[in-house]
Amino acid sequence: MRHFSVVPAMTVKGRTFHGLRGFAGKPFHPPLTDFPVAAYVFAAVFDVLSVVLHSGNPRLGTELFHAASWVFLGGAAVSLLAALTGWADWHRSSTPGTQARRTINTHALIMIVVTVLALVDIAARLTLHDRLSSPLPLAALSVVIAVLVSTGAGYGGSLVYDYGFNVETAVDSPVWHPNERDLLPGQNAPADTTDAVPASDDSARSKP
Repeated sequence: MRHFSVVPAMTVKGRTFHGLRGFAGKPFHPPLTDFPVAAYVFAAVFDVLSVVLHSGNPRLGTELFHAASWVFLGGAAVSLLAALTGWADWHRSSTPGTQARRTINTHALIMIVVTVLALVDIAARLTLHDRLSSPLPLAALSVVIAVLVSTGAGYGGSLVYDYGFNVETAVDSPVWHPNERDLLPGQNAPADTTDAVPASDDSARSKP
C-alpha cells in the first residue's frame, strides 16, 4: 500500500491555465498572500521588541527597528502581486450575489486598508531611518496592521475552507448560494433558495 503521493500535488501538467488567476487547482493568489501576512506580523513583533529592549540593549533595539523596516518593504512589494491576483479572482472566479463574493468583498476591503496603512508606515520609516529604535507610535501602527492583516487572512481562509472557492474537487459540490442570507458553517440553505448553478456547471467555482 502506498503511503505518499508526491507528483500530482506539484505538477501543472494537464491543468488549465487561467492567466493571473493561476492554474486550475493551483491559484496564484493564496500563496502570495502568505508573504505580506507573515511580514507584517513579524515587523510588528520586531517593533515591539525594539521599544521594549532598547533601553537595556540599544544596539539590539536599533537592529530590530531596521529588521522591521526591511520586512515591511518586502511584504509590501509582494502584496502588490497578491492584490493583482486577488482582483483577478474577484473579477473572473466569483459570482455576484453569492456569499463567496460578499466574503471576498470584506476580505478585499480589509486588505486595502492594510495596504494603505502599510504604505504610511513605510513612508514614516523612510523619514526616521536614523532612529536608534522603533518610535512608540510607529510600533503601535505596526501592531494595528498586524491585527488587521491577520483578520483579513481569516476571511481569505474562510473562502477556501468554508466555501471551497477556487478548489478543484473530484465531485462538484458548490457550497455557496445566490441569496441575501449568509449561511454559517454547517447550516443548510433555506428551502426556497436556488443553488447558484447546476452541479454540472463549472462556473460554480471559476469562470473560464
